[in-house]
Amino acid sequence: RGEEEIQKELQDKHVSAAEDLQTYSEREWKGNTTKSLLIRKGYEAIASEFNLRKVRGDNYCALRAVLFQVLSQSKQLPAWLHDSDISKAQSGQWFKLTIFSMTLPQKKIWQEAVQCKSLEERERMCQQVFRGHDEEYELLEALKFLMLRTAVQLHSDMEKGSDVPEFCWLLFARDSSKCPKTFLTNHLRHVGFNGGLEQVEMCLLGYSLQETIRVVRLYKCDTEEFITYYPNDHKNASPLCLLTEDDRHYNVLVPKNPPPSQINCSLYNEMF
Repeated sequence: RGEEEIQKELQDKHVSAAEDLQTYSEREWKGNTTKSLLIRKGYEAIASEFNLRKVRGDNYCALRAVLFQVLSQSKQLPAWLHDSDISKAQSGQWFKLTIFSMTLPQKKIWQEAVQCKSLEERERMCQQVFRGHDEEYELLEALKFLMLRTAVQLHSDMEKGSDVPEFCWLLFARDSSKCPKTFLTNHLRHVGFNGGLEQVEMCLLGYSLQETIRVVRLYKCDTEEFITYYPNDHKNASPLCLLTEDDRHYNVLVPKNPPPSQINCSLYNEMF
């Protein structure tokens, strides 16, 4: 990339300040086409419960949206970050990667987030991270390594006949992803560059982080898939809330009355 493009990226926020959903919808989805009406209806259904943070629209957006949520909500270091085996290869000669140590800059950033004394301080800290500098991309690539590490363990469990989450069978049923090696080669290594995460990979991301990702899928408004959980068999009380218009680009939803587990949304009650 040219120097001008790099400098412009460094000046832009990769995750914006929160704004009103209804205002955003009316600005971005004008007109009366079938799609515009559907998307606006989806926004209207959740506008009283959430505000919106726009996320930079590149192929890292799903990882970036989830990571921002996790860091901005962290009150303690996640259990997987304490795991002494986080940087150990587990499955043979193919697993020769240059990996970012999860115990150096990544753990340091997580510790800084946990130690913030207020939401405002944590907000400022997160905005400094998500500005296109090396530390942001190191964190995003580290999430990919965490996903790969989890995939290796789950595939090993499958081969042993152990119980695994339902999404594992879908993840490794693809001709291009029969094992962790082909999953890395054909899918994961391209995330952030030539493509984003597919739905089954969103399940893997949530499982790897020991979180539930709840996504409002606006183009699925009026269907049972309007709100989807990743993974769908592991729902915790305070999920990470995202929004998508097309299953490709993801933005962050900010509950107006946190915590999310206490939100009284009639739409959600009707659907679940």
